[in-house]
Amino acid sequence: MPELPEVETVARDLRPRILGATITGARCSWARTLRTHSPEGFAAEVVGRRIETVGRRGKQIVVELSGDAALTIHLKMTGQLFVVPAGTPEDPYIRLVLELADGREVRFRDIRKFGKIGLYGRDPVTGELVAELGGAAVFGAIGPEPLDDGFTVRDFRRRLRRRSGRLKPLLLDQSFLAGIGNIYADESLWAARLHPLRTAGTLRPPDERRLYDAIRRILAEAVQRRGSSIDDYTAPDGDGSMQEHLQVYQRTGEPCPRCGRPIKRIVIGARSTHLCSWCQRLGPADRKAGAAILRTMTGGPRRAGGRWTELAGNGAVGLTPDEAARAAARVRTERTKRAAATRRASARAAAGQ
Repeated sequence: MPELPEVETVARDLRPRILGATITGARCSWARTLRTHSPEGFAAEVVGRRIETVGRRGKQIVVELSGDAALTIHLKMTGQLFVVPAGTPEDPYIRLVLELADGREVRFRDIRKFGKIGLYGRDPVTGELVAELGGAAVFGAIGPEPLDDGFTVRDFRRRLRRRSGRLKPLLLDQSFLAGIGNIYADESLWAARLHPLRTAGTLRPPDERRLYDAIRRILAEAVQRRGSSIDDYTAPDGDGSMQEHLQVYQRTGEPCPRCGRPIKRIVIGARSTHLCSWCQRLGPADRKAGAAILRTMTGGPRRAGGRWTELAGNGAVGLTPDEAARAAARVRTERTKRAAATRRASARAAAGQ
C-alpha cells in the first residue's frame, strides 16, 4: 500500500494539473469505490465545485473543493490516478471518473477494487472534515505528520513514552504517527539499529533520538525520490526510484549494508518484516520474550497454520539449505519486481501517459 512518500508524490503531481478546474460530471462503475455516497448522490454533490487545492493527510490524498467540501482518496493496494483528455479510451479497471470543464478527466484506476473515495463537508466550528454536522472528524484518530516542522523530537518522545508495545506494530499504527507503512518502518528501524520486536518502554533517550531522526530522514529522502515503485504504485508524472535505495526491505538473504550478514525476514502482525539480526539486536529486557516469539516464526518443521516459515528454496545442487533459501528469495523478489513494473507500464500506456 502506498505510504506517506508515495501519496505525497501523487498529490504534488496532481496539484498543478487540476488546480482551479471545475467538475462538470462524475461517473462511477464500481459503487464500492465510494465511501460516503451512492454514485448518483456523489455526482450530484460534486458537479459545479471548483478544485481549490490538493494535499495529503496520512496515507490519503485530500482534494479541497469549493463550498467547504473535500474529496479523500485512499489508493490502497492498486489505486492509481491519471489526468487525460476526454475521449481517451478507458481500460476495464477505471472505477471512477471526474469530468472537468476544460475537456479533461481525472480517472481513478484500481485493479483490486480496494481503493476508497469519500466526499465530506467541513464542520463550521472546528473546520474538520466530517460526514455530518456534529459528527466525528474524518482524520480525528490519525496521529501527527512526522515531516511537519512543528513535530519535534520532544513530541515524539512524549508519544513514545505513553506506549508499551513493540516498535514495528507501533510504527504501523496510524494513531501513533501518520503515513508510515511496512517499507519505511523497516527502513527506519534498521537505520536506528532497533529490533522490530523491541518494546517502546525499553528505549533510552539516544534510541528515541535515533529513531526520530531516521524516520524523518528516510521519509524526506523517499519524497525527494518520488517514493518506492515496488508493486503497482505509480504517480501521474511516473514511477519513483526509492526502491533502488532501500537498505533492508525486500532484500532477504542479501548482505546487510553495515555488517555484511544476511538480511532476515520474519512476520510480525501478519506483515513481512526485514532486519539485520546482528545490527538490530534485542536488549536484555526484551530478549527472553522476543526469542520466544521468534521461535514460533522460524523454528520447527514447516506446517500449515504456522506464523512464519522461511522462504522455500529449490534444492539447487551444491547449495546449503540456507543458501538455497536465500537464492530462491532473490529470484522470487526479482520476478515480483518485473511483474509489477509490467503492470505499471501497462497502466500508463492505457492512460496515454
